Amino acid sequence: MRRRSLLLAAVPVGLVTVAGCGDNSSSSSKASASPQASASSAPPPKIVDGPLPAITAGTKFDEKPTVAKGSGDPSKNLAVKTVIAGSGKAVAENDFIQANYLGQIWSTAKVFDQSYDREPLLMQLAAGSIIDGWRYGLAGKKVGSRVLMAVPPTWGYGSSGNAQAGIKGTDTLVFVVDVLNSFNSKSSSTGKEVAQSDSALPKVGTNTDGKAPSIDIPKVDPPKKLVSNYVLEGDGAEVKASQTILCQFKGEVWDSGKAFEQTYESGRLAQFSIEQMQQVLKGLSQGLTGKKVGSRVLVVVPPDLAYGNNPPSGGVVKKGSTLVFSVDILAAM
Repeated sequence: MRRRSLLLAAVPVGLVTVAGCGDNSSSSSKASASPQASASSAPPPKIVDGPLPAITAGTKFDEKPTVAKGSGDPSKNLAVKTVIAGSGKAVAENDFIQANYLGQIWSTAKVFDQSYDREPLLMQLAAGSIIDGWRYGLAGKKVGSRVLMAVPPTWGYGSSGNAQAGIKGTDTLVFVVDVLNSFNSKSSSTGKEVAQSDSALPKVGTNTDGKAPSIDIPKVDPPKKLVSNYVLEGDGAEVKASQTILCQFKGEVWDSGKAFEQTYESGRLAQFSIEQMQQVLKGLSQGLTGKKVGSRVLVVVPPDLAYGNNPPSGGVVKKGSTLVFSVDILAAM
């Protein structure tokens, strides 16, 4: 089982439905993981240059590091240093980032969590979703950067610490973070265009400017079976049924062409578990499984794999509706 990161302050629970979208983590957790940071009323920290311990091995970007024990007393402020400066886009608060990281205790150099031997963490730099030390320390850093931080309890796990992880309420925590990518409401697929030659299927726009792609639905009967085709084919790993994806999406009803939900231009992204989506919209879950990260996918869902005769009340989705989705798969974990 995958181990849930110690960094997550809370797991927002939700699922994309026609009513909206939310954040969800599908990761399993061990007994020593998943601490929840107590609600903090602390003001934003003063950010200082140090002191910070040295990275003694694994000094390249995205290489698992070894970090020395802290020397003397740590700062009472948030110490942040960009060890390797990236050249990608700058990260802003409320963005999602994909990162590898290592965390250890200042006074002992005991590593309490790291992702380099698992997979990168996907998380939002938002209050209540991540510890404040990360939220403040990574804001403004560029993709491709390695950041070294020393986080006092005030902006870490507070005075309660995390006994299961061996973190006391007085412990300052040291993190090395390699920022691999970032996403926000203006993100789009970056894949290569794939020919859309079947006149009996909707044609989806190929713009990559973060705006909603057009969906042109032909005036013919919808297909009886599930359709899942690349519009833009990415070069990332294939999405597994056990993963959670981060995406932009737009959904329309085949017969009317009316949109019933979208994230484009809404100021938000959708994050959902493929397994949990299977319980809501089987066709969408099945249509995204096996597709490559970085892709835009056309998914046509027949009624028996959508809402059938039980659509959500009060919306444009009716009994027996075939649904058409354009989905940009931004990331998966």
